[in-house]
Amino acid sequence: MKRIQVVAGILRDAQGRVLIAERTVDDSMAGQWEFPGGKIDVGEAAVTALARELAEELDIEVLASSHFMSLEHDYPDRQVAISFYLVSKWLRQPQGRDGQDLAWVEPLSLNDRQMLAADKPVLEALRKL
Repeated sequence: MKRIQVVAGILRDAQGRVLIAERTVDDSMAGQWEFPGGKIDVGEAAVTALARELAEELDIEVLASSHFMSLEHDYPDRQVAISFYLVSKWLRQPQGRDGQDLAWVEPLSLNDRQMLAADKPVLEALRKL
C-alpha cells in the first residue's frame, strides 16, 4: 500500500472557530471536508511543507505555527501519515485558490460536516483546547 506523508493546518480565528476546506470534484473523496494542507515533498521539512501548501491553497503566509498532533490512517488505496499544526498567525484572509469552498466552523460543530476519516481523531482533541 502506498504511504503518503501529509501536513495539515488548523487555523483558528479570534472567535475560536477553525477553518475547513471542501474537497473539489477533481479530488478523491470529493465533497468531504478537511483541514487544508497537502503532501510533504521528499526531503522537505513538515513546517516548510505547511507554509508552502497553505500559500498555494489559501493564499496566506504562515507566520507562527506549532505541532498539534500526528496520526496515521489507512484508506483502501493508501496510508496517510499526517502532521497537524495549529496556525496561530498568518497574513492575508484565507481564500480557496483551487476553487474549494472554505468554512469557519465552531469546533463543537465539526461533527456536523462530512469530514475526512483521517481528520476525525483531531476533532475530539480540538474540543479540549
